[in-house]
Amino acid sequence: MSITALDGKRFAEMVIQGANHLSANAKMVDALNVFPVPDGDTGTNMNLSMTSGAKEVKNNVQDHIGKVGAALSKGLLMGARGNSGVILSQLFRGFSKAVETKAKISGTEFAEALEAGVETAYKAVMKPVEGTILTVAKDSAKKAIQAAQHSNDVIVIMEEVLKEAKASLKRTPDLLPVLKEVGVVDSGGQGLVFVYEGFLAVLKGEKLPDTPTAALSMDELVNTEHHKSVQGHINTEDIEFGYCTEFMVRFEQEKTAKHPFDEGVFRNDLSKLGDSLLVIADEDVVKVHIHSEQPGEVLSYGQKYGNLINMKIENMRQQHTNIVGEHKNGPVTDRDNSAKEQQEYGIVAVSMGSGIADLFRSIGAHAVIEGGQTMNPSTEDIVKAVKEVNAKKVFILPNNKNIIMAAQQAADVSEEDIYVIPSKTVPQGLSALLAFNPSAGLQTNEDSMNDALKHVKTGQITFAVRDTQIDGLEIEKDDFMGISEGKIVVKNKDKGKVAEDLLSQMLDEDSEILTIIYGEDINEEDVNQLSKYVEENYGDIEVEIHNGRQPLYSYIFSIE
Repeated sequence: MSITALDGKRFAEMVIQGANHLSANAKMVDALNVFPVPDGDTGTNMNLSMTSGAKEVKNNVQDHIGKVGAALSKGLLMGARGNSGVILSQLFRGFSKAVETKAKISGTEFAEALEAGVETAYKAVMKPVEGTILTVAKDSAKKAIQAAQHSNDVIVIMEEVLKEAKASLKRTPDLLPVLKEVGVVDSGGQGLVFVYEGFLAVLKGEKLPDTPTAALSMDELVNTEHHKSVQGHINTEDIEFGYCTEFMVRFEQEKTAKHPFDEGVFRNDLSKLGDSLLVIADEDVVKVHIHSEQPGEVLSYGQKYGNLINMKIENMRQQHTNIVGEHKNGPVTDRDNSAKEQQEYGIVAVSMGSGIADLFRSIGAHAVIEGGQTMNPSTEDIVKAVKEVNAKKVFILPNNKNIIMAAQQAADVSEEDIYVIPSKTVPQGLSALLAFNPSAGLQTNEDSMNDALKHVKTGQITFAVRDTQIDGLEIEKDDFMGISEGKIVVKNKDKGKVAEDLLSQMLDEDSEILTIIYGEDINEEDVNQLSKYVEENYGDIEVEIHNGRQPLYSYIFSIE
């Protein structure tokens, strides 16, 4: 059997089978984590993301592969959860862009589309880390290009892609030391292998087993921070490009016939007119954010392609002058006074546990998305929350390193003015929210909230879901573990002993405030005993206690 022309219907089958095969193995991927904590959710995130893409494809099955690809890209984009889900969505966004005008594609074009997907995914990650899903995708796409030089058969090329993906997955421990230390492979890469296995099965007319496949393992360690850079305090006269210009262009056929739209050319041309450029396009519109000295020129350029909509131009020099004035005068307004009207600022926080959600609301969050450790919110979930806030400028507090990329993607696709504060833990999120001043200007708040992340330490107590050896510790299943700033530092069968040992390592002479957030498995007696320990051994430290009612984590400590 040979396939030299891949159409939309067969590709749709590949996507659906890839999603099903990943779904069948998602729990296995979740259970295999570098840290033996009960919240390894790479499989869950990739499964929910891919399922969202497959659902959109099911509703758009047709012969034209470009249109099926566009449906996949749309579904993945809005359903993307966690770093792994966002990267997966970008891989197939690039793939879909490469085939969008084609009814069928050859084996060579299939290989080129895989490579285009890798390029898009790498661009989406500010600091790509090798030894992750990115590496597996890159290596297998490179092999596809090599295979296409000798064969135009999509089956032959996909066989080589899967073979290399598995080989690359086995090599991930050589690229990430922590994987080698634990003796596992990257789970994001493993998830991609499951998708590719589904692709090949459809191409060869084979049936995959309904039961989970034996996996090589592990949770991905994509150590990325995909967020807006913080500009520090500057003088008004130092602002080179004075107008923050945002608009969308709704494409018009007559204009694009004269000036065919190419996202790369469009972005390059606009880059000559300013900085802080962001361009996001689909088949109907392109969204632009740019700081420019001549906003009229920017708008005129955009108008070459269609109608201008949702235009907003702000004088940043005037804004800066106002910010300085507000800072000097220091007026404080009640953020609830304009509840019926659009607010100046909105805060969206992600939280695990109803008690933690209540805590965020009590100190000023306008919307709280219940999610976090075992259920990362999707891009669409975050976009909906932002819309419900109804504010001119919205700050998002992800409060989990695995949600930051989805939050940033929400900022990219939303029409609202969104700023992601890359909080990786609940204590960081609370600290950032406390630093927010509703009477201050945008730059001041973004600066202050980002700075607040650096001045809080996070500790966590949870339990091991399997035996492992990491960071010099021999950990047995069901041991309680104390985690300081993301590193396991103590373990014991006794939960209370672990809490005391962890605090003894984290508290020092500079510590002033300890906040204890206890989970749903902790009772009043446990908390009182821990509080007594702190009082007897660290009498000068102020202690605050909150019932977070969070699952999986017995305690979350915030130290300032």
